[in-house]
Amino acid sequence: MSTADLIWMNGEFVAWEDAKVHVLTHAMHYGTGVFEGIRAYETDEGETGIFRHDDHLKRLERSAKLYYMDIPFTHEQLREATHELIARNGFRSCYIRPLVFRGHGPMGLDPLDNPVEVSIAAWEWGAYLGEEGKQNGIRARVSSWERISPASLMPHSKACGQYLNSVLAKIEAKKSGYDEAILLDHKNHVCEGTGENVFIVRDGTIYTPPPTASILDGINRKSVIEIAGDLGYTVVERDLDRAELALADEMFLTGTAAELTPVREIDDIEIGPPGEITRAIQREFDDALHGRAARYREWLDVVRVPSKA
Repeated sequence: MSTADLIWMNGEFVAWEDAKVHVLTHAMHYGTGVFEGIRAYETDEGETGIFRHDDHLKRLERSAKLYYMDIPFTHEQLREATHELIARNGFRSCYIRPLVFRGHGPMGLDPLDNPVEVSIAAWEWGAYLGEEGKQNGIRARVSSWERISPASLMPHSKACGQYLNSVLAKIEAKKSGYDEAILLDHKNHVCEGTGENVFIVRDGTIYTPPPTASILDGINRKSVIEIAGDLGYTVVERDLDRAELALADEMFLTGTAAELTPVREIDDIEIGPPGEITRAIQREFDDALHGRAARYREWLDVVRVPSKA
């Protein structure tokens, strides 16, 4: 992981090495925080565009609301801070991590008197599941860990503590020789990867689990559904059984970190190399990310980055 010169914390820009919190920060002990993963890409015109920035900030606000946190900055203040952060760090492409969390205050399980703090960091980060995985597909397994239930936590919130669920599944997958894990929900239906939404292709139709399957309703997921429809493909949101993964003609994952990554094997059963539909959507999605697709240009929030010349 690379670093940057500056991080934005509670309205101020501080040096990367000075972006610190107290050891008794509530979020460190109890996971009381929410966050976003956002990417900015350099376009062919030399601009830097943050992909669906407004949608990400809205989801951050919704996530905070579900955990009773009032963000002490407006939507526009967070947007402007992100723009300035990217510009001051001189990034053309980067990954962006806004974080809203309960800070140092009373210890215990009632967090309402703890201050709500906000930070935004950005750094240069390549493909989460590797460039090789994006090109040729990854190996995945169905995890023994069940995805968190809506009766226990808030799957629709991108909350810090909830990702312990994904951490366990990811470690299990890596230790057993796979690139990624697929979790089932509390009804034993396919849910999502440790940080990605799941799509399969069967007989020319694309299927993906619905929001009621305990998924995080991914922004890249929504983008891919729209792109697939524009390309003439039918996308069906419905519950998927585990066996449908292995019987799929094609399979791929979407997420901000992973972008669009094909799956070539599940539970040691070969699905095959990335298929025609996966490749078509991946190309169009990549064009959208980099501003090459005119119909999706509105998805990019352009940042004015000073020239280094």
